[in-house]
Amino acid sequence: MQLFNGLGMGLGTLSRLSRAKTRSISPENWKGEKGQGGMATEGTGLTASRDLGQGWKVSPSVLVPAKSTFTLAEVTEPGAIQHIWLTCFPTTWRTLIIRMYWDGEEQPSVEAPIGDFFCNGWCERSNVQSLPVAVNPAGGMNCYWEMPFRRSAKITIENIDEKDAVLYYQIDYTLTEVPDDAAYFHASWRRSHPLAYNQVHTVLDGVSGHGHYVGTYLAWQSNSSGWFGEGEIKFYLDGDEEFPTICGTGTEDYFGGAWNWEQPKGEYGTYSTAYLGMHQVLKPDGLYRSQQRFGMYRWHVMDPIRFESELRVTIQALGWRSGGRYLPLQDDIASTAFWYQAEPHAPFAPLPGKDDLEVN
Repeated sequence: MQLFNGLGMGLGTLSRLSRAKTRSISPENWKGEKGQGGMATEGTGLTASRDLGQGWKVSPSVLVPAKSTFTLAEVTEPGAIQHIWLTCFPTTWRTLIIRMYWDGEEQPSVEAPIGDFFCNGWCERSNVQSLPVAVNPAGGMNCYWEMPFRRSAKITIENIDEKDAVLYYQIDYTLTEVPDDAAYFHASWRRSHPLAYNQVHTVLDGVSGHGHYVGTYLAWQSNSSGWFGEGEIKFYLDGDEEFPTICGTGTEDYFGGAWNWEQPKGEYGTYSTAYLGMHQVLKPDGLYRSQQRFGMYRWHVMDPIRFESELRVTIQALGWRSGGRYLPLQDDIASTAFWYQAEPHAPFAPLPGKDDLEVN
């Protein structure tokens, strides 16, 4: 009988015994070693614990210096990351860049600002109640994407700001055998600020290899009056050129809503569900905040979009103009794409600098 390897967790597998080993990395156990947690004698909690001593929350967080990169976790055995929790101040959510490297690769498979990776790209706290991503009061960021690796895993945080940042984190993982058909987790961030007139926003491009697309997060700022979401999302698979294999019917439709998300009283209705949501609406305040901003996610957990060799994803930005005609919009759109694929992957385009990342 083949033993259960401890991956693919859910209610249907929760009762099964496994020889997989559970480990956790945090500032209280830098390497996730067995029996080595809570031993710190130096750390950000040293002053608070001075009367209690070792074992009493001496190192709950780290200071990531300005203009530096900090290694959160490094694992050198086969297994999978199963849960990540972290929190930091919202002002850092576009200046802390999370990257993940599998099996010693030089180019990251994951590269995105922390806020966008956890569906909070506008640097203002918004709760999310979905299966892969949960953001809870007050800024507790969690993800449950399964991230397998066969030889090693490395997670880093780069602070591109001129100020130091405080970060609390815990990374829970398992050491186990990884099946041959397990693909590697990827995520990539892009922004159109503003989107050029009569052009589409590219969510993902340049993907080569065998895999499946599993999610989209958009931080969208409307720069025009009226409804902004008539545009279609399109998935170009395996050699598609001018026309895609998969074409949506509208922005709110793709994220599981309908009819402009409009409530009877003329307001947008927010929602956050297991697989899709429009969880954030930021309104103009009559002073310095002049535009409406939206946060929305769509997880293809039950309906992954599979590709054999290539993938490109785009979304249109369309409103309305006179005569019942579509108006191509010039909005601020930041997207984070999530997918699994076999390695090697094509290198990502370089992230822009701080000025082009910031919310403005």
